[in-house]
Amino acid sequence: MNCLRDRRTSRWVVVVATAVAGGVLLASGTGYRVLEGYLARPVDSVPMPPGTLARLPMRIGGWVGQNAPMSAAMIRATDTDDLISRRYSRGGGLQSVWLYVAYGVRARDLSPHRPEVCYPGAGWTLEGNRVVELGLGDGSKLPCRIFRFARAGLDARSIVVLNYYIVDGQYCADVSLLRSRLWRGPSAIRYMAQVQITCAASGTFSEDGAIRSVSTFAVESARPILMLLPSPNKDMSGDGA
Repeated sequence: MNCLRDRRTSRWVVVVATAVAGGVLLASGTGYRVLEGYLARPVDSVPMPPGTLARLPMRIGGWVGQNAPMSAAMIRATDTDDLISRRYSRGGGLQSVWLYVAYGVRARDLSPHRPEVCYPGAGWTLEGNRVVELGLGDGSKLPCRIFRFARAGLDARSIVVLNYYIVDGQYCADVSLLRSRLWRGPSAIRYMAQVQITCAASGTFSEDGAIRSVSTFAVESARPILMLLPSPNKDMSGDGA
């Protein structure tokens, strides 16, 4: 019975996370709206053909992927150049995470979609968040932010969300790198990608277990995701970074 409940919970978190990703994607703070016109300026960008992210392997380590399609309306709302939405599982489906990756060349399209904005906007309570640096196999670090959200009521739920960005090939835990580069001018950023990994912390799966799952998957998927993105040195001669 517990296994069946956990599988239902894992399917539920995919539905919730997908809805949050699309339905409240355009929610933003006052500071962002002030900068909206600036963020919308054209940049010397590196576009990526739609469908590129779909080449991410369905098998990553011990995880097996399954597409979790977003509706056409949600995809239009993201206004990104490319995205994927998948559920990855291991252990016979007892451990599952939802992966969302979005790629864009306009900072305004990805900057507003932050877990601390979108999930509370969808009725979730932020229980806590912290920045962590996960060690990768090549000795580098993956900085990311881990959020804990809860929803009260008869059908109480808890979820863990790991979020990070890739700006011109560089990992960052939040939008601070994006903002610092924007002040150098629109051409200072060629592309950015957002990676979000979500896991339910309900039923027999504890919050600590959910944090371990999103962290493990983040480490194992970081390199395959990065390899799909443009090289940071490609046509970057004028960047000065």
